[in-house]
Amino acid sequence: MKVALAQINPVVGAVEDNAQKIIKIIKQYSSLSDLIIFPEMCLTGYPPKDLLFNESFLNLVDKYVDSIAKIVTHTPIIFGTVRKDNKKIYNTAVVMQNKKILSFHDKTHLPTYDVFDEKRYFSPSKSRTPVKIKINKDIVTLGIHVCEDLWDEAYDMDICKELVSQGTEILVNISASPFYIDKASQRIDIASAKARELKCYFIYCNLIGGQDELVFDGQSFAIDANGKLIDMLPDFEEHVKVLNTQDSTSVFFNKHSEEEQIFKAISLGVSDYFKKSGYKKAVIGLSGGIDSALTGFIAAHALGAKNIIGVSMPSDFSSAHSIDDAKQLAKNLNINFEIIPINAIYNKMLKELSPFFKGTEPGLAEENMQARIRANLLMAIANKNNALLLNTGNKTETALGYCTIYGDMAGALAVISDLTKTQVYSISNWINNNLKNSIIPQNSISKLPSAELRPNQVDPFDYEIVSPIVERIVSDPSEINNLIEEGNPSELVLDLCNKIHSSEYKRVQSAPGIKISQKAFGSGRRYPIVNHYNI
Repeated sequence: MKVALAQINPVVGAVEDNAQKIIKIIKQYSSLSDLIIFPEMCLTGYPPKDLLFNESFLNLVDKYVDSIAKIVTHTPIIFGTVRKDNKKIYNTAVVMQNKKILSFHDKTHLPTYDVFDEKRYFSPSKSRTPVKIKINKDIVTLGIHVCEDLWDEAYDMDICKELVSQGTEILVNISASPFYIDKASQRIDIASAKARELKCYFIYCNLIGGQDELVFDGQSFAIDANGKLIDMLPDFEEHVKVLNTQDSTSVFFNKHSEEEQIFKAISLGVSDYFKKSGYKKAVIGLSGGIDSALTGFIAAHALGAKNIIGVSMPSDFSSAHSIDDAKQLAKNLNINFEIIPINAIYNKMLKELSPFFKGTEPGLAEENMQARIRANLLMAIANKNNALLLNTGNKTETALGYCTIYGDMAGALAVISDLTKTQVYSISNWINNNLKNSIIPQNSISKLPSAELRPNQVDPFDYEIVSPIVERIVSDPSEINNLIEEGNPSELVLDLCNKIHSSEYKRVQSAPGIKISQKAFGSGRRYPIVNHYNI
């Protein structure tokens, strides 16, 4: 049997456009394949969140489900959508053939961990039954399940086993599975184990594209009844491929390095955030440091150099090499670049604030004024150019509150906010070594990081030590005791915990970031702002 896997990039809420994309593929591949499979909720986009509470949205979805059915011929199709039945909403896979809806296969396991909140919207399926489709003169029995129904370790029901016990010949999973590092390996491992255990062919079709903080990586695949990977689609790109279920030639899963995975994910996240929001241009404050340099490269790669506006905003405390490094990066990237000194604005503000500042020692207020002046300038430039401001903060500094609210935290999208400081360095080196030789200035990588808001200032952390500790605390607070038992100074670990704890009010007001780890700041990590529980 020839199966067309269509990993597509839908837009949340763009039901008509998504339907037209599905219809175009159906028309193109119906004569080339015996079955066409699309990802989970590809008609609505994923996740539609509270759009699902809008009755007119659900009616529009129903309208286009019917429209798609009308063009389906003898080649059956499977795609993901939502449906409402008896006041309940289901995340479902619909099967169509010969202009008819053959069946719906509702999702059973509804995830509520991390970024998922499906029990808020959906009801679980109460029954699971395979569907028989006609392929030429043969009848083939498919066991169709949706995303989480494959990941059943935490549930008391094995959906795949139940479907195979009813005569399933081919298991089909349609997914909208977000990316994090090495997620593809995990998908292949669990599907391979199911196929091998149940002696059943397995087809997996995943969404691709960026949606707010999430990135979907595609990497759809097929596995034979012996658990061997026999075909796989590319990562981070729309792709349709016809595979033959009788082809038993195994393929090698070419797992990319962590740096390459992250770079591809963030680049797609940035590209789709702009494309789907209707923007083309980005503004970035270039400090000469490593964070803004990496953000600048990713933005230029994702959006095109001509669409990037880089701005250096030196003060009296800015070193000459910071300006030079920012200028060199802009030249290397061939982006638009301007220098706007902030001394005059800063001194004017100090003068106006003298009734409040007189007789006090310079400190945090004066330092943060500089960051907020820069934010105002960048936002004005963004507004004037119909552009979005990109935030350049990394995960480690954001976790510890080493950032200025309404200052360097400003932005429409926090590009590297899920990268630890050590990952920022490793990816920058990877770019210079693998993509563009020394395009990120070496001085930006090698010099001591500094906010340069007071004389001779350097960041108060040894990131080689602090960054991994912070990541483990953020990912799992129960790691705190383990960190101390492993020999990390208890004073350091507890101080970092307190800094993370006390900075929640900043993060809740921060720009959305692109998730690449198993635990990112955002919708998947929900802590109270006012919180008297001491870890």
